[in-house]
Amino acid sequence: MTNHNALISDAKASIGVAVRVPNQSLFSPGGGRYISIPRKKLVQKLEADPSQTRINTWIEAMRASSPTRTRPGNISSLPESKEDEHSSWMAQHPSALSMFEEIAEASKGKQIIMFLDYDGTLSPIVEDPERAYMSDEMRDAVKGVAKYFPTAIVTGRCRDKVRRFVKLPGLYYAGSHGMDIKGPSKKTKHNKNNKGVLFQAANEFLPMIDQVSKCLVEKIRDVEGASVENNKFCVSVHYRCVDQNDWGLVAEHVTSILSEYPKLRLTQGRKVLEIRPTIKWDKGKALDLLLESLGFANSKNVLPIYIGDDHTDEDAFQVLRKRGEGFGILVSKVPKETSATYSLQEPSEVGEFLRRLVEWKQMSLRGRR
Repeated sequence: MTNHNALISDAKASIGVAVRVPNQSLFSPGGGRYISIPRKKLVQKLEADPSQTRINTWIEAMRASSPTRTRPGNISSLPESKEDEHSSWMAQHPSALSMFEEIAEASKGKQIIMFLDYDGTLSPIVEDPERAYMSDEMRDAVKGVAKYFPTAIVTGRCRDKVRRFVKLPGLYYAGSHGMDIKGPSKKTKHNKNNKGVLFQAANEFLPMIDQVSKCLVEKIRDVEGASVENNKFCVSVHYRCVDQNDWGLVAEHVTSILSEYPKLRLTQGRKVLEIRPTIKWDKGKALDLLLESLGFANSKNVLPIYIGDDHTDEDAFQVLRKRGEGFGILVSKVPKETSATYSLQEPSEVGEFLRRLVEWKQMSLRGRR
């Protein structure tokens, strides 16, 4: 098996190896790759006034990650320049629903492997992260897909928490951005050797993550609308419900605490700041590891499909681009820079795509008979 700087073992072993890397600043290539500010400009800012500029830079990034959302069907009401931008983006990343036949044609003779983000993909983005429930219709759609294709949920959430949300056995659950992976422990159609895949990339960071989480809970209490979520191998600070005038206070609290932990790094998602270990691991590497554990590491007879809505999903989209096999599907109503091939506008379209995939598979099986 390829060396992934960690171990894959059965469910009884519970072994993981964390990789040490040199100390990095919060904005090193490994730590801030989700910031859209050019590195040269960023370095100049930090040299001028490292502490305050660092906070201001995060505020810029927080604003940049919060574009005005566009309602489906209202594209014609956009300013002409925005309408042209949207049309151009859709030409480059067409709807996976309108291009479904092309996707189905590409999958002929290949095993589809389905990878799904959770928040914003299977469930809508909600103000309270603890109430990000998926609908029964979406659960049925995922259950149907898992019946025919190996299916993994890849999320920044704690693995145990997302499993409680999804409530489906027989799936692969990859929590903490792929740093905590558990496969089905029982024999399934796609897991005939009955080996439970267990991967934990950063066990030695757990005490540190827990300590940072507790410190942030205390610090963030004075910011109305902010919340802290301990996702086991990473900590999420949600500012979706925070007044934009207080975003600077959120950034200040987070960066001040993180400055004391050089082995942790700061990244950003959709209205969330995330603290993670400085190890070279992400959703893209989790995708590679899962393909390998399923026996498709170097196979040409596989078609991975990854659906996600966040910056963190771009690592997986890029892996698929480099493999030259499979498709990334970005869930977004607005144009974004992405390595995904196709797009869907919202979770309801994700559910429709999954149901069409099941229907297509059922028809193809009936045709063989």
